[in-house]
Amino acid sequence: MYPLQNNPLRSNASGMLIWKMNVKAGAHNNAVVAVGQKMYSFGAFKHMNICHSYVGSCFVQVFNTVSLRWMPPVETGTGELSPEVPPVCHSHTAALVEDTVYICGGVNQNWEHCNELHAFNVDTHRWFKPKVSGSVPEGRAGHTACIAGKVMYVHGGWNDTSGHTDVTYKLDTSTMVWCLMDTRGTPPPASSWHSATFIGTKMFVFGGRDDRVNTRHDSLRVFDTETNGWQNTPTLGPGGRMFHSAFAYNGEMYIHGGWNVKAGVDSHCLWKFTPDNFSWKKLLLRRLNPYTAWTLRCCMVGDRVVLCPGYMAHYEGRHRYPGVCFNERDVVYILELCPTLKTLCKVAVIGNALEQVELTHDIRSPPSHGRLLASFQAGQDAADGSHG
Repeated sequence: MYPLQNNPLRSNASGMLIWKMNVKAGAHNNAVVAVGQKMYSFGAFKHMNICHSYVGSCFVQVFNTVSLRWMPPVETGTGELSPEVPPVCHSHTAALVEDTVYICGGVNQNWEHCNELHAFNVDTHRWFKPKVSGSVPEGRAGHTACIAGKVMYVHGGWNDTSGHTDVTYKLDTSTMVWCLMDTRGTPPPASSWHSATFIGTKMFVFGGRDDRVNTRHDSLRVFDTETNGWQNTPTLGPGGRMFHSAFAYNGEMYIHGGWNVKAGVDSHCLWKFTPDNFSWKKLLLRRLNPYTAWTLRCCMVGDRVVLCPGYMAHYEGRHRYPGVCFNERDVVYILELCPTLKTLCKVAVIGNALEQVELTHDIRSPPSHGRLLASFQAGQDAADGSHG
């Protein structure tokens, strides 16, 4: 697909578009952050077989959302065995504060749960290890890390010693002091692989798993950083799931993908939550057959959401068995929340099979490495019978 340039002219319609890009992918089960028009990817492994041995240090890759290409691996100038560089790991988090990305937790090559904090400067491309104090969290994986101002909130996760947890830590990056938060109200169930999304001063925690009771949670709890209190909300939305993605846009939260507990399969629909009236809406999103995604990493870049590889469960006959047959695909999905006028022209060319000889180069339909999967209205309910 050709680069979709920014354009000050916006469509008055509330339509969304999703593109599938066949590009050479980066790592799987990674952690990502947006820096300007680029998405930085940190660590994990290059093969979907998680039993495959992997050694070395956390590697950094960058996806350019303008050229729609993965750039060569970042040269950090630091030796692999340097203590400043985190080991290669999975199930970790990455969070950006100004010019610094903080890597927290994860499982290393020895299957140990890490509790060290590492930092990466996006301007100099250099690793360093901050000196921290206070109540440092124990090692964990499958947790979340969200930023509000200069404070990082780490919630949930699990390790082999303590199992799943429902506690929340915060790190003040101005002082580098950790604090175990004494919260009020009822926190979310102890879980891992949930999502946490900030809208204003509130953190919305949804879903997750707790294998002690074989549960995929469907609860949505709201943490108010001004009162340190948890608030429960009505559960009338996507249904219990884990390994989903979440992002905030224009004061609303969106949930995509994951493993749905009702059907025991991965889900591919898009849900919107509006905090003002605590309402959920299921948005129309065509099926991404034959591969449906869970653990896709999502990253907001302007009015776009970049979804990069995670686990993808393959259809086996009439059934899907997540965890039995994994496939890696060199794809990146681009969800455009507010398509430009140029993009809408491109869609019209594709949808009406127009002759393209006389069209300018950037309006012609995408070449073979990119295609439009679906267009849909932001306020339109789904009607394709997908699991919710």
